[in-house]
Amino acid sequence: MKRVLIGLVLVLSPLPAMADDATYCAALSETALRYLRQNSPRDVLDADVAAAVDQCRKGDTATGIPTLERKLRNGGFTLPKR
Repeated sequence: MKRVLIGLVLVLSPLPAMADDATYCAALSETALRYLRQNSPRDVLDADVAAAVDQCRKGDTATGIPTLERKLRNGGFTLPKR
């Protein structure tokens, strides 16, 4: 019984982290879509930002987050809280 409980804890423990990453990625995406588009010529998104937003939407937060963080920092924006 004790082994089963330990196994369940180990299996389920990454879930909050994944949810937090998805929430954070969504917040980064929202910020990027709102502000980086407005700061670009003709209201067009940078291809890297567009790809990162798409990655976040598809659940690939490990790829989307670093790109969005870098683009927002380079644009002078404060990142949302993680």
